[in-house]
Amino acid sequence: MASTEPPRLRRSTLGDDVYDVLRARILEHSMRPDDRVNIDALARDLEVSQTPIREALARLESDGLVRKRPLVGYTVSPLLTRAEYNHLFEMRLLLECATARCAAERATSAQRESIIAEAATSIAREPDDPGGWHAAFTTHDARFHDLIADASGNPLLRDGLERLHVHLHLHRRYFPYAHAGTTIAEHQRVAAAIGAGDPDAAEAAMRGHLSAARERQLTAFD
Repeated sequence: MASTEPPRLRRSTLGDDVYDVLRARILEHSMRPDDRVNIDALARDLEVSQTPIREALARLESDGLVRKRPLVGYTVSPLLTRAEYNHLFEMRLLLECATARCAAERATSAQRESIIAEAATSIAREPDDPGGWHAAFTTHDARFHDLIADASGNPLLRDGLERLHVHLHLHRRYFPYAHAGTTIAEHQRVAAAIGAGDPDAAEAAMRGHLSAARERQLTAFD
């Protein structure tokens, strides 16, 4: 007997593909901060019409990765100044410490296991491809924090942190990768506290991690 279920739509559309490509170019600085976005050139390069380019740029503007100005068009969002970077971490300290506490209180067993597993993830160093290792590490770092935000059970906290992290991703080329081992150890302390269901320890571990991370990353401004 023939199925009466309606056909499923493909999740991946041309617009999604264009968005993913442009987002990756911005985060990898192929499209550099403050660069003007040439829609015609992008359409030729990607062999698409201007419509999916404009749709992708509208989404990237919502993400905070591009800006649209009258008479100028789209430009890639600039890197944060030192003062703005400090403001970003002030917000992270307020939100992510609360998020870690909520995750310790509310996370399901599966979510706790995922957070612990992510913190224990080993990122293999590739001497002949440091850029690839850097990208893998920053992806791991973002995923760890995203798992905690999701486990908080508070969608507003999760969405707010996602927007903050967009600005952080623009700086990822300047992450002090020599301190990656220290970062992983800090992640593991946060994960252990959440896994143990200890809100005070989770909040304290996250505060210590973010405070140390801010000091490490401020060297990029020197």
